[in-house]
Amino acid sequence: MSIGSDRKEIEDVLNIYRNRLDTIPDDLFTATPPGGGWSYAEVYSHIMQANLGSSIALEKCTLSNCKPTTKGRTPIGMFVLIFDRFPPFRVKVPKTIEAKIPAKKISKEDAKNLLIKCRKRINDVVPLINDSSKYARVRHTRLGMLNARQWFQFILIHSKHHLKQLDRIQKKFQSA
Repeated sequence: MSIGSDRKEIEDVLNIYRNRLDTIPDDLFTATPPGGGWSYAEVYSHIMQANLGSSIALEKCTLSNCKPTTKGRTPIGMFVLIFDRFPPFRVKVPKTIEAKIPAKKISKEDAKNLLIKCRKRINDVVPLINDSSKYARVRHTRLGMLNARQWFQFILIHSKHHLKQLDRIQKKFQSA
């Protein structure tokens, strides 16, 4: 896929997140779903903070604010970026990431503001991707050393992945 088509798809996915905010009842947004797990608010908090963090890593790569390296992706990183999806088993957020950017029960207004911030960051860094070195890489906790193009692809894959989590939360509330 091209950067342009990925950018459009990221915009489409962010639009889905924004539109879904209007369909989630206010009283359920921060509620823990039956059977446990993250609330809608925690998913929004996680995905938007992760997107912002990923856009910072992407920008470091585009500005070569990292040491050039030939080190690459981990096996799971290769799987994710080749197949454009996460493996078919659940993986918990690494403790190091959870400590840095914990999923919080934010308000709907906070979620809307984070969406706006993510959109702006993505729009700011996309024009820089084409001219970046494929050897300028920043380490992802699970996926290994990623360059700017790979960080951009990760933002899309990760964002689409958590839409499925929102569906699971909705089903939990509906079946309760």
